[in-house]
Amino acid sequence: MLYQRSSQLFAEAEKVIPGGVNSPVRAFKSVGGTPIFVKEAKGAYLYDEDGNKLIDYINSWGPMILGHAYEPVVNAVIEKAKLGTSFGMPTEIETKIAELAVSMVPNIDKIRFVNSGTEACMSAIRLARGFTDREKIIKFKGCYHGHSDSFLISAGSGAVTFGSPNSPGVTSGTAKDTLLATYNDLANVESILDANKGEVAAIIVEPVAGNMGCVPPAKGFLEGLRALCDKHGTLLIFDEVMTGFRLAKGGAQELFGVNADIVTFGKVIGGGLPVGAFAACNEIMNYLAPVGPVYQAGTLSGNPLAMAAGLTMLQEINKDSELFTRLEEKTAYLERGMRKVLNDNKVAYTINRVGSMISVFFDEREVVDFDTAGYGNNDTFKKFFHGLLAEGVYIAPSSYETWFITDALTYEDLDYTINAVNKIFAS
Repeated sequence: MLYQRSSQLFAEAEKVIPGGVNSPVRAFKSVGGTPIFVKEAKGAYLYDEDGNKLIDYINSWGPMILGHAYEPVVNAVIEKAKLGTSFGMPTEIETKIAELAVSMVPNIDKIRFVNSGTEACMSAIRLARGFTDREKIIKFKGCYHGHSDSFLISAGSGAVTFGSPNSPGVTSGTAKDTLLATYNDLANVESILDANKGEVAAIIVEPVAGNMGCVPPAKGFLEGLRALCDKHGTLLIFDEVMTGFRLAKGGAQELFGVNADIVTFGKVIGGGLPVGAFAACNEIMNYLAPVGPVYQAGTLSGNPLAMAAGLTMLQEINKDSELFTRLEEKTAYLERGMRKVLNDNKVAYTINRVGSMISVFFDEREVVDFDTAGYGNNDTFKKFFHGLLAEGVYIAPSSYETWFITDALTYEDLDYTINAVNKIFAS
């Protein structure tokens, strides 16, 4: 495939946009080459500026669970736009989507809408600190909760080591209140809590990690976090920006049967438009202004176009009783096909999958956390990525990102993808 127009557009973008992109992973730094510039998309396919058609396995990093340009969502946005695009005042549709979300997700009474997953997680942390009157939080190495200061932290291996900033612009004062734990390691979490008794406001976790590739929670891990939080008076925050309304109607809480104290959302809940949200029980949510002391605000929060897209998306998901079964079956089919091809070609690999989230790591060792995710052969991944791209299959341009499967994919698309994988390694 030729990407002459994309290369030209990227060169123009670099002159006026830092790195030529508005989000770093789009820049192909991990895999080399020039980013693909998309012109349009429909269903399971992307169409780039050079006229190439690509089978899409990132789906805008998750929200296009029903496919691109899904007609009911597009129509809802068009009709709402005719009435005005923003008011900065309450609208009825905000209440409608809130009622629907609360009815679908277990263990929440109220929800507040914001404009991104980053904003949702940042607000959830502020709310947890205000509610508990504590300052420290625990996050997990490799879990990404947006780019607010509290989350851009790395740390040493010691259980009580304070975090240190791993991005210029994040102060050491902010970093010292963020404690870094190892995903799927309850003993590590417990040691941090014991060393900081009465000081930890919240543990925030991706119930299924998606930013070190797809990494499922080990058996008992989420249940153990719940028990530790109960023991220490610490709030448990599930970052369901990826998993919410994707792994089940009620997200990871429903899938794993574990209740969080605060849940954050994004991606699917916006139907493809910029939306985030955070939710909890009445007691916690009533700590928010204007009824409580914890301040959070946003001029465009509850934007009518975003609410129209999100409401329609949730309505479509809620009425389709077979959706998650289809997604599970399609993703499992893809997994089986790739396993056979990789085995036949004697490739060292590991595949992780939960529902419609899936990742391929090019190392045979089990991937359970950020360190083990790094075992994969990145040179093999680069060849894999560009090999698929040459065959018209688009996956995330980083081995540390999960694939997201859409219901719009056909079994013919899946077979084509499996055959493309075989072509890469057979050659």
